Amino acid sequence: MAIPALDTVNRDLGHDPSALIEWAMRQGNRPLCTTNFRPFEAVILHMVTRVKPDIPIVWMDSGYNTPATYRFADELVRRLALNVISYVPRRTRAHREALEGDFPDIDDPRHAAFTREVKIEPFERALSEMRPDVWFTALRAEDTAARAKMQPASPGENGLVKIAPVLNWSAKQMHDYLVAHDLPNNLDYFDPTKGEEKRECGLHLQH
Repeated sequence: MAIPALDTVNRDLGHDPSALIEWAMRQGNRPLCTTNFRPFEAVILHMVTRVKPDIPIVWMDSGYNTPATYRFADELVRRLALNVISYVPRRTRAHREALEGDFPDIDDPRHAAFTREVKIEPFERALSEMRPDVWFTALRAEDTAARAKMQPASPGENGLVKIAPVLNWSAKQMHDYLVAHDLPNNLDYFDPTKGEEKRECGLHLQH
């Protein structure tokens, strides 16, 4: 897809998540949506499954999620009949910790390797095996400075088109959507690859 076409899409549909999702679903044959079941994640999952109920929902489960996150994931899978496909690190958490101890702090020189092992490599494996042509993500501009510079529709590698329908939504808009559709939320979430909510894990900077 040519970048000028995406410029037009961003101008015309960038502030209309439903219209952007419907447009994107018509562009490819192998769409998928990634999730980490963090706060507000039910919004994107509800939006995409209303258009394509069986869309693959890819979860890079690092093994370091909170118990509440696993319970939230199970609830959403039941509520929305999600077609979840989990990708996990090649080593279990128990295996990794037996050899290297707890996960490294964000400023530890080992942190980059940890992030690659538990999140980036599983995602790259998912891309290689599933070969999506459209990737839906719940990125929001107010999450990080890097995401504030992104566009709702952007080109990726090998013809992949990355779609962030709620990029321009505020936390209030996300909350209001949850309330309007009687959807649950997850307020007990932690990502050891980020350490802080406003840090990037690296996945969205590479793809």
